[in-house]
Amino acid sequence: MRVPLSWLREYVDLPATETGRDVQAKLVAVGLEVETVEQTGAGLKGPLVVGKVLTIEELEGFKKPIRFCTVDVGAANGTGEPQEIVCGARNFAVGDKVVVVLPGAVLPGDFAIASRKTYGKTSHGMICSGDELGMGDDGSGGIIVLPPEHEVGTDAIELLQLVDEVLDIAVTPDRGYCLSMRGVARETAIAYGLPLRDPALLDVPAPNAYGYPVQVADPIGCSRFTARTVVGLQPEARSPIWLRRRLQKAGMRPISLAVDVTNYVMLELGQPLHAYDRTRIDGPIGVRRAERGEKLTTLDGAVRVLDPADLVITDNRGPIGLAGVMGGANTEIADAEEDTRTTEVVIEAAHFDAISIARTARRHKLASEASKRFERGVDPQAAAAAAQRTVDLLVLLAGGTAEAGVTEVTAPSGPRTITMAADHPDKVAGVAYGRETVVRRLQEVGCDVYGQDELLVTAPSWRPDLNEPNDLAEEVIRLEGYENLPSTLPTPPSGRGLTDRQRLHRRVGRALAGAGYVEALNYPFTGEAVLDQLGLAADDARRRTVRLVNPLSDEEPSLRTTLLPGLLGALRRNDGRGSHDLALFETGLVFVPTGRETKPVRLPVDRRPSDEEIAALDAALPRQPRRAAVVLAGAREQAGWWGKGRPADWADSVEAARTIAREAGVDLTVRAGQHAPWHPGRCAALYVSVNGEETLFGHAGELHPRVIKELHLPERTCAMEVELDVLEQAVDGALQAPRISTFPVATQDVALVVAQDVPAAEVEQALREGAGELLESLRLFDVFTGEQIGGGHKSLAYALRFRAADRTLTVDEATAARDAAVALVAERTGAVLRGA
Repeated sequence: MRVPLSWLREYVDLPATETGRDVQAKLVAVGLEVETVEQTGAGLKGPLVVGKVLTIEELEGFKKPIRFCTVDVGAANGTGEPQEIVCGARNFAVGDKVVVVLPGAVLPGDFAIASRKTYGKTSHGMICSGDELGMGDDGSGGIIVLPPEHEVGTDAIELLQLVDEVLDIAVTPDRGYCLSMRGVARETAIAYGLPLRDPALLDVPAPNAYGYPVQVADPIGCSRFTARTVVGLQPEARSPIWLRRRLQKAGMRPISLAVDVTNYVMLELGQPLHAYDRTRIDGPIGVRRAERGEKLTTLDGAVRVLDPADLVITDNRGPIGLAGVMGGANTEIADAEEDTRTTEVVIEAAHFDAISIARTARRHKLASEASKRFERGVDPQAAAAAAQRTVDLLVLLAGGTAEAGVTEVTAPSGPRTITMAADHPDKVAGVAYGRETVVRRLQEVGCDVYGQDELLVTAPSWRPDLNEPNDLAEEVIRLEGYENLPSTLPTPPSGRGLTDRQRLHRRVGRALAGAGYVEALNYPFTGEAVLDQLGLAADDARRRTVRLVNPLSDEEPSLRTTLLPGLLGALRRNDGRGSHDLALFETGLVFVPTGRETKPVRLPVDRRPSDEEIAALDAALPRQPRRAAVVLAGAREQAGWWGKGRPADWADSVEAARTIAREAGVDLTVRAGQHAPWHPGRCAALYVSVNGEETLFGHAGELHPRVIKELHLPERTCAMEVELDVLEQAVDGALQAPRISTFPVATQDVALVVAQDVPAAEVEQALREGAGELLESLRLFDVFTGEQIGGGHKSLAYALRFRAADRTLTVDEATAARDAAVALVAERTGAVLRGA
């Protein structure tokens, strides 16, 4: 909501010295989000005056139409002589009143005006458009043409209200009443402790039987409908400058007098209105739900197929408007330039159900100023005042006559009352406000309050968000000042720190960050398209997803079963923006339906749910394991004076899994695997030991070339995904810190020749078991194939480190341990010592 300070002063007598920044600070203190304060006309310096066009000479021989004009600016130029100005606009004629900026002036943007020669003529100033003066779009598409009654030489800065301050307020969904000058003025009056001149306090005639006929078939969707009629509108009447300027400052474009008046009253009182051309309405106005298949052409020219849940305005021909969202084109107010001009209007001021309007606006992807207000809650008691205000302005500005008939259809309703203990705000805030302060603050926001220790509070009609004691407590607390709340930290009971699970997850994140990966947090949503691009088989468990009832995007209607789509999307976006050397990671939940989920129970809101109810709710949820994943592309080690560097490859993704396993103190077993979306020849299956059984932990390697092409990823992109819940199960007791031995290490190297299809992991496992407790570590440092060892074979060279905890090993002990390891490998895999 954009709030011009000059307009706000009409309802609250702010001190003359108060600036927009001062008002911003006050409104922020009472809970409004004032994002910016815009200085309109900043840097503007006159002379800027009203001029009258005397002559226009068309200049020939140029690529675009150019006009040489003489303009009467009175005594503003110091001579009284006509001012000669070159102008390219064509929306004005001789005799029109225009805005002229003279040499010596400065326009917004530090644009200094001076006499200069152009197109063979000397131009002494400029004839201005709205954009050049920082006014925004006025609908003219060119030069500002003023009404003829304005005197030549009048100061246009004051006339056009160019210098002002505009507060831009981000209105939260629970504060819909602040989408109006009335609502913001009320908050301002409270913040300053000043009286409010409520613009809705008008003398409104009582409803009678002579008004325009209205039939409401759905009183739940439309609880109030007020209709007023104004006839005899002057077709040539235009919106006055003050009205157009207020609309522009509030962010709306002036259109025509009748439409401008309804928009102005909506901004003033917060009540959306609609004006119908009475000559285009056939019979009574009706309010009902749409019939399936009905169509409506809205004011934006779109033909919309209506849904049975849509609330529509009708006449005898069918729908003429989408209630609370947008009117129909067949009853539109005619523009002043059209041949058939509107002289009779029917004013609609109605109150529609907030949820119904919100759903209709989203269903048709048609957000409007009206729907934005209705879905946040509009004051139902303001409809009659808004209709009266609109009638008064049309009579005043368009020379119309208000008909005596007043239609008002209302559904029975009672006031909303809330019972609250007088000290409830004290308990919520931890501050002793006292009954007197609580009652005073509630009365300031418009509540009627009765009672002593137990207060009976009647919420005002413009505050649909006040429904329970905590809502009232919030009003008291915010008006007393959030900054006055004491800052106290809760004292946690001893032994309630992070769980082992939480500590493990944090260590994993820190370890990956320390290894050079950057954390990327992605939305947990996915769709069938990306699962197809990943090449997942039709029976792949990752295709069984939890589908959302109200997804943010129709393209991603389900919860993710893998972290890779989000990470690969982030990698693609960053690569497309010039960051080619990438290493990203994410830890987060995936959602795996088991098929055993039950129907969720509806929890009570008036008490704490029982343990059985919470358990039933948990039973309705899918399994939600936590996973970690990384993706890599580009260079893993940068080139420089120290060397050539190297690109990321599948081994780096496996090393990322080893990094995670080391954080848990778990040994990782790597075997060849095949699992989409990885390359079948460059995919590693990762295993850990859980309760003595080898359990699949995840996969790592290089992505399949077809997947890389489908997702537009860099060549040779690699990825890893593991399940942290499995890792947690593999943890055997507390993590042990490494022990530094005081005894020296004995190193033995061994090269083994095995068949080509024997996995290195199997050889390594046999070496560990055969070497026994003296083996401290082993490392594969060379893989060799060639004629020297024969076809179908490979040589695996390992460095074995032996150490005893209580003594220095002898050569014989180290050799015996090595020989035992080689013997077990030979027994299991048929390996032989190279060169033997």
